[in-house]
Amino acid sequence: MSTPSSQRTRAQESRAAIQRLYIAMRHLFIRGGYKPLGVSGEAMIEALMVLRPEIYGAITDPERVELDGLLYIFQRLPRGIEECRFVRLISREGFENSNFNPIIPPKRRRNAYRIDQNEMYIEMTRGRSDIYDIMTHLTFLYIEAEKIRKNSQDHRDRNKREWEMLEEIVRREEAGEEFNQEVAFTYLSSLLGRTYDETVAACNRFAVDPDVNSIFHITYWMGRLSIQEAQENKDREITFSSALREKIGHHYYGEIWAQKIKQVLQNKNLLDRPLHIISANLHSVMNTLYARAALTKQKGLETLEDFARELSLPANDRLRNQVSKLAATKGMYQIDDTSGTNISVQIFDTAAFNKAMLPPEITWNEDLKKEERPVILVMDYAFGEQAFETMDELLKPFEEGDTKTLTNVRSISIMGKAGILEGGKGDIMVPTAHVFEGTADNYPFHNEFKLEDFEGFGLNVYEGPMITVLGTSLQNKDILRYFLKSSWSAIGLEMEGAHYQKAIQAASKIRKGINNEVKLRYAYYASDNPLISGHTLASGSLGVDGVKPTYLITLKILNAILR
Repeated sequence: MSTPSSQRTRAQESRAAIQRLYIAMRHLFIRGGYKPLGVSGEAMIEALMVLRPEIYGAITDPERVELDGLLYIFQRLPRGIEECRFVRLISREGFENSNFNPIIPPKRRRNAYRIDQNEMYIEMTRGRSDIYDIMTHLTFLYIEAEKIRKNSQDHRDRNKREWEMLEEIVRREEAGEEFNQEVAFTYLSSLLGRTYDETVAACNRFAVDPDVNSIFHITYWMGRLSIQEAQENKDREITFSSALREKIGHHYYGEIWAQKIKQVLQNKNLLDRPLHIISANLHSVMNTLYARAALTKQKGLETLEDFARELSLPANDRLRNQVSKLAATKGMYQIDDTSGTNISVQIFDTAAFNKAMLPPEITWNEDLKKEERPVILVMDYAFGEQAFETMDELLKPFEEGDTKTLTNVRSISIMGKAGILEGGKGDIMVPTAHVFEGTADNYPFHNEFKLEDFEGFGLNVYEGPMITVLGTSLQNKDILRYFLKSSWSAIGLEMEGAHYQKAIQAASKIRKGINNEVKLRYAYYASDNPLISGHTLASGSLGVDGVKPTYLITLKILNAILR
């Protein structure tokens, strides 16, 4: 059994590995490109192997390919990237006006363009966190590709029979021809270094997502490019466009995004009204306010949770459209993003509300005059450092010519998904401070939400500091146990809290763009527990288990605003 001293040492090694990884990534980004299996790429691989992130599972095993981790990254990378030797990260550079069809990963909103058989361009418009995230995923992909290459060749670097059979299986799959799946699973299990049962289970998981290629296809192309690099000197390469390197860190997209929102508020005569900002998904606030009124003909639905569960089912697009249509006639304005931030916005004018429309769970102060009724601005989730860029720009005064108009911000509420360190999926975390990992930046704040606000609803609730991490894919148990067990007593980890606080404190205490008395409400629900095997983000989404905490937090935020 390891001693506390050895555990601390392991945590320190992991933190040093994260720092080395980020220094390497920043250096390579500034340089403009690198070869993943070259000297620079090897430095990243070495740091990732020392770190051994939980989300990448068996990354250090020399033979066993990590299947859950691969599904996780392929849901966040553009389809077909396993076939490309060259990956180029770009800014918004006009490809949206070309004839290239954009490829959008199912779990990460970013445009990618397949230029030819060998090259993929990927738009990076969400800041450094997005760039580092994709670089980490690609490094993991190349590590696993090397395992496939080694499993597919004998000691004389000749292709094994299993590899030749996989080529035939992939050919048949692409041609739509039938093949014996049990035989195919057997060959594949040998190349993946996994058991037959593990291979079948992985194939089924990959097959569920229509936006991800089959595991046969992915295994073949990962192995093929790795073999070509080893035997034919066809190196893989990752590059960064000059436009991307020039724009990063300058709020280029965030400024355009925020200006458009404030222009809409001005055009709708809402800029002077009390403004309440919510960072959340783009369905829970709308559904909470309008679902009951929109779905009066749906039988068996009584509570807000009943409506929410019904609307969360994938097959219920028709019902979701009914709610959206009613919302558009009762005070909701949708602002779809075109700037590149990939953060769409909904604005709710509560002057258009009436008590009969709202669900009984909402506490509604009808005595307010129209000019005093709140305006609610819901912005979709930001990604890492992008949270600072978007919130910083949103809280600046609205500029029109030489005129500057302060926004009348009364509250900022953050509802997010986060990893929990003590508890399980679906539990709720109420932060008292955000501690920025790897820096001396700590952000204590007064949270209007308290632990007791969420007690008595059948969910576990935790209150305390939360860690804002550099990347969710870079965490391992040693670091997280340190934050949990040490005097930090952290309850969870996420990627945006410290960045939001940095922007809010700058706006209220330094720039004087918003009132010092602006109310802050933070609450997170647990999407995973990285300290428990099988409960990481790679194990799958919350599904319907996320409905109750999501709508409980949403209801608490709306009642605090509307009453």
